Amino acid sequence: MVGALPRRRTGRATALFIGLSIAIVLLTIYAAGRGQLAVPAGEVFGSIMHRLGLDIGTMPQHPQGDNTLWNVRFPRIALALLVGAALATAGALMQGIFGNPLAEPSVVGVSTGAAFAAAIVIVFQIQFMGSWSVAVFAFVGGLITTLAVYFLSRADGRTEVVTLVLTGIAVNAVCSAGLALMIFLGDTAAREQIVFWQLGSLNGSRWEHVVVVAPLVVVGLIGSMVLARKLDVLSLGDRAARHVGIDVERLRLGAIVLVALLTAAAVAFAGIIAFVGLVVPHLIRMVVGPGHRVLVPASALAGALLLLGADLIARTAMTGADLPIGMLTSLVGGPFFFWLLRRTRKTAGGWA
Repeated sequence: MVGALPRRRTGRATALFIGLSIAIVLLTIYAAGRGQLAVPAGEVFGSIMHRLGLDIGTMPQHPQGDNTLWNVRFPRIALALLVGAALATAGALMQGIFGNPLAEPSVVGVSTGAAFAAAIVIVFQIQFMGSWSVAVFAFVGGLITTLAVYFLSRADGRTEVVTLVLTGIAVNAVCSAGLALMIFLGDTAAREQIVFWQLGSLNGSRWEHVVVVAPLVVVGLIGSMVLARKLDVLSLGDRAARHVGIDVERLRLGAIVLVALLTAAAVAFAGIIAFVGLVVPHLIRMVVGPGHRVLVPASALAGALLLLGADLIARTAMTGADLPIGMLTSLVGGPFFFWLLRRTRKTAGGWA
């Protein structure tokens, strides 16, 4: 019976990885064909195969079909997958280093801090690093706010749930005030762009954006997997982690840097998309348990799938309109956060 539980969890994890991977492929093909210019799934598949040098399937019959797929749809889909994976992984890391299931980049103000820093670039037209300027400032802003939340919410070597939430509210308020100041200082174009940040959207995604975001997400995911085993030990408590030779403070600071990097990658071109990092790791933990070596990659896949689905709804729910994707995730994540908060109070801050 003792060995049955690990085998059962391994089987669940394998099934989950396979299921999520297949779902992402199928939803990608379906989402690419949806929009004002409809492209059948078979033609989407044929276009992908043609780009891979394989003459399998039928090319899009509409004169602008192939161009629409590769210049409009696929860049947006790629960015949705990257942003979703980044946010979910950042949420899993934050929940691991803070030690409770309520930590998430948007809840504790990290996303708003990154967006505030990005707004500074927009308003003052800072271009010293070209297309990387927004991402670099977003990273610095996310890092500063993450460190602030970490140090301000700790007391006697531990982080209380209520203290974390209240600290996040305070950080959110300060960063929101900074965003309001940037709106006041900016011209009309800058104001519209900052409002876009606050609502969150993947509209206007380009391959240039994907090229900037992809390396940040890849580095963040690799770093998260490197820290996964140590985070498992940390979940047993600081004393247990130190007993096996883990430098707890260095581990937390390293994870905080990765959270800032992943959040910056998500915010850089998509704006504030809330609650993905809260909902996804919690649901994955309910299926495969709390082990970070499975939780982190599974959360990345599930986050990518969730945001791809949310973006599909955002751009197809209303004809001729592109709904803010941050609004949709908040509609689902807000009630989920309230339920999780009440559940956590009942269990005295324990894990699900």
